[in-house]
Amino acid sequence: MKLEELLLQRSGNRCELCKSEDGVQLYEVLPQTGAYEDSSIMICAKCRAQIEKKEEPDSSHWACLSESMWSEVPGVQVVSWRMLNRYRNESWAADSLYMMYLDDERLAWAKATGDHENDSSVLLHKDANGNILQTGDTVILTKSLDVKGTSLNAKMGTIVKNIRIVAENTEQIEGKIEGQVIVILTKYVRKQNA
Repeated sequence: MKLEELLLQRSGNRCELCKSEDGVQLYEVLPQTGAYEDSSIMICAKCRAQIEKKEEPDSSHWACLSESMWSEVPGVQVVSWRMLNRYRNESWAADSLYMMYLDDERLAWAKATGDHENDSSVLLHKDANGNILQTGDTVILTKSLDVKGTSLNAKMGTIVKNIRIVAENTEQIEGKIEGQVIVILTKYVRKQNA
């Protein structure tokens, strides 16, 4: 039997963190340790996006951790511990962390990524209207921009397709205008609806 089939059977076709049945998929709890079925879990799309910090944090979604932290599955315990640490400034998470126990080996695994040192804040690229931007999106300039070092003037209303996110700066994206790749400030673009 394949790993995913084993995990779906173990989880009852539900997210092992929040019990949702929507878009349940395999998630490998890094770094991998021991047996794959112990270090892999089934999670829903919302849990994955929150874990990977690809959407705004939603602490109410994680109330499920008060139940999933007691799972016998090592991977579920580790992810529960990591997520509780992200919300450790909220009383419900602090209370759960106080009650939760991980043996030394699992605690070392949980701390291995350093994620427990971060809080729940997420650094996302957002356009002028607060919409989340992702690589491959199409945007429209909301202001005419002079491109430094060139004679190029990008006019307001210019459509920039297939943008790239500048990983180390949430206020910048890269896009191609008139055949030239330029850096554009996110506050001067609006995401085009598909």
